Amino acid sequence: MNFSDYHQLAFERHDNGVLLITINRPEKYNATDEQLHGELARVWRDVSTDPHTRVAVITGAGKAFSAGGDLAMVERMAGDHERVSHMLSEMSDLVYNIINCEKPIVSAINGVAVGAGVVVALLADIAICAEDARLGDGHVKLGVSAGDHAAIIWPLLAGMAKARYYLLTGEMVTGAEAERLGMVAKALPRDQVLGESLRVAQVLATGAQHAIRLTKRSLNSWLRAAGPTFDQSAAYEMLCFMGPDVVEGAKALREKREPRFPSAGTQP
Repeated sequence: MNFSDYHQLAFERHDNGVLLITINRPEKYNATDEQLHGELARVWRDVSTDPHTRVAVITGAGKAFSAGGDLAMVERMAGDHERVSHMLSEMSDLVYNIINCEKPIVSAINGVAVGAGVVVALLADIAICAEDARLGDGHVKLGVSAGDHAAIIWPLLAGMAKARYYLLTGEMVTGAEAERLGMVAKALPRDQVLGESLRVAQVLATGAQHAIRLTKRSLNSWLRAAGPTFDQSAAYEMLCFMGPDVVEGAKALREKREPRFPSAGTQP
């Protein structure tokens, strides 16, 4: 695995084939621009084929895991068919590359996780979260449908009633509540999250490798079966990027005010 191919992910090898991956854009709270989104999409293929890696742990630099899509990227995408088409392909790669990665993935959710960040956080095989972290899919508040992972994993983890509530309202859930709902394996004080994630990774890395990897493959058959639902939701999200609501949603975020969506009958 060639670490020099990545510029916004940092890597650190630990004993027994544990690879710590850090989303490394702390000055932007690890928000995903086009480069970081692409790196997050393809890194799992490299992890899967890397002979020196048995388990990957992913966390965020600084106070956040990942604060979602960089607003400038969102603004560049709005109404741009070529960018939207590329993102549709790349967001599919992100989801399916995590699901199909041969090696177990542990997410150490050390802070806020939104957008592509919460994709990685919740699709990881084992998620360990800070109790005071905030997780969410705020797509509807931006003016686009929840598409980049939510339909494939939230109903399975939290149940349909909770998935509908959080995805239709765009409200955030704390790490402690996420554990109560079954969305993450553990919620701990923030300063314990990375240490516990690395401990769990060592358990996986020193266990029966074929048994662990094949168990992961079997469990992820539930997600593969939901693939058509994800594909549809991803297409719907990208369709929304071609409409006017996302323009107003991005503008409202930049101006730190409530959006006045054209589809709701009020003009900005």
